[in-house]
This record gives sequence, structure tokens and C-alpha cells, in this order.
Amino acid sequence: MSKQFNVISASEKAIKLLQSSTRINLSNIRDNPGARTQGRRVLSKHNKAGQSHKELQSAAKPPLGWIYGDFYRPWHRIWSGEPYNKDIHLRREYPPLSLLELQRLIDLGWIDTSLPVDLTTLCNTRLYRCDPSLRQFGVNLTEEGADNFKARVNIEVQWTNEVAIAAVERNGGIITMAYFDPLSLEALTDPIRFFQQGVPIPKRAHPPLGLMKQYMDPKNRGYLADPKMIKEARIETMQKYGFTLETDVEMDSEFAIQKTPLQIFYGLHPGWVISLTDESVLKPKDCDLVHYYSS
Repeated sequence: MSKQFNVISASEKAIKLLQSSTRINLSNIRDNPGARTQGRRVLSKHNKAGQSHKELQSAAKPPLGWIYGDFYRPWHRIWSGEPYNKDIHLRREYPPLSLLELQRLIDLGWIDTSLPVDLTTLCNTRLYRCDPSLRQFGVNLTEEGADNFKARVNIEVQWTNEVAIAAVERNGGIITMAYFDPLSLEALTDPIRFFQQGVPIPKRAHPPLGLMKQYMDPKNRGYLADPKMIKEARIETMQKYGFTLETDVEMDSEFAIQKTPLQIFYGLHPGWVISLTDESVLKPKDCDLVHYYSS
């Protein structure tokens, strides 16, 4: 007769092992081997790595951070490191441009104030640099030189503050804070190189959730804010900084031209292909492409 063997599952083996093992209590709890180490107890006169005091004075000095008198415990063993650059790959940098520098570029003729000014205009001067490969996300208009800023300009920036906004609007200008994704920044910073690739102009992506409030706030003149609320915020800025405008800026349609939330270049829409060789613009005619680039 053949012998029959009972097959025991792994869970049953584990249950039997728990039943036969001792219970966990305070008397049998201990650290794993090697979990705790006790430092060497030596006298201060012996804690010199086998050398005398004068030998240590004439010998090569220990590495930076070494604590004399405690040879076996330098500071980098006592304190752990501080991860200052842990999120360096997620940070966004906005190269600054002061109002003083902007006024200088206008006075020297590098910028035409009759046309809207954006990141492409500033990069074409070759006096302002923005490199998207270094996670630089556009221009930061700072308040330096706000008292001496006299130009009337329609400018689009990626970051600014309240004083810079008031300085631009005091002269009858318009300022808009707009977000551009890295792919759009590649096209904005060097349009000729982008057009030579022969690819369609992409859609501008929406800001991430962490920046959505910044670009929807009318006080920041965000490009996603309600135009009526922006007009009210402009009036509040006038009352706060004590200046008035004789004419409404929005009445000048040619000066107050704005981009759509999906638009990258002024006058060029997403999906268009710019041919520099033929000096022509190719527009999509397929319904699916038109719907994709317009939504």
C-alpha cells in the first residue's frame, strides 16, 4: 500500500510556529545584534591616534570638521546632513529684470513700446537671457527703479510684485502675468530655431496646481483672471498709490492687445506651421486638428 502524505500550507506552518514559540513580553525584548554600539572609553591624553601632542602639532592636519579631543567621533558622524538641494529639480527660477533696466532698453531703442513686449522681445535684445534647460521659467520684473520708470508699455511677464505693477500702470501701461510651460518657453526664447524645425506651434499648457491661484488672482494681473475683476483691481491700485489716468487703457485696442490662454506668440495661433524658407504660414484644415488646437 502506498503511503499518503498530508500537505500543509504555508499559512498553517506559520500558525503552528506561532503556537510553539514563546510569547513576546518585556523580559525577552532585546535589540538586534549590532543595533547599538558603545563608544571607546579612552583618556584624553590617549585619544590622539597614538601620537603625542607635539607630534600632532607638526603633523598634517585632519580633514575639515574634525573635532580635536574626540578622535573617534567627528562631526559628520554625530550630525546628519541637511538636504538643502533635495528639491532642486523641482524649483523654478525666474531671472530678474528691473524696471531700471527695462527703461534703459527702451531709451536705447532696443525695445519698441508701440508693440507689445513679451519674453521673445526681451530675448531678442541679447541683453536678457532665459534658458529653459536650466529650469528658468521666464522674466521676473522687479521694482528697482520704479520711481524713474516713465515708459508706457504693454508688457507680459511671468512673475512680478505690486510695486512694479503700480509703476507700469501709473504711466498708462498694461502688465500681465502669464505662465508658459517648458515647451512653450523653448519656442519663445528662440523663435527662429523653433520655426526652422518645421513643427506646429504647440498649445500653451495650464499652470500647475501650485501656481494656479497666482495666475487667477486679479491683483497679480493674472492672464486667467476675470477682466472685470482686473479692472476693479486696477482702480484699487490707483487709489492705493495715489495716481489717476485720464483715459481708459482698454479703449486703445491696438495697444491693449492680449494673448489667449492657449496662445504663445502674438498673431500666431496654435497648430500653425511657419515656413521661413517660403515665408508662408500653413494653417490646419482638418476638423480634428482645429478642434484639438482650439480647445
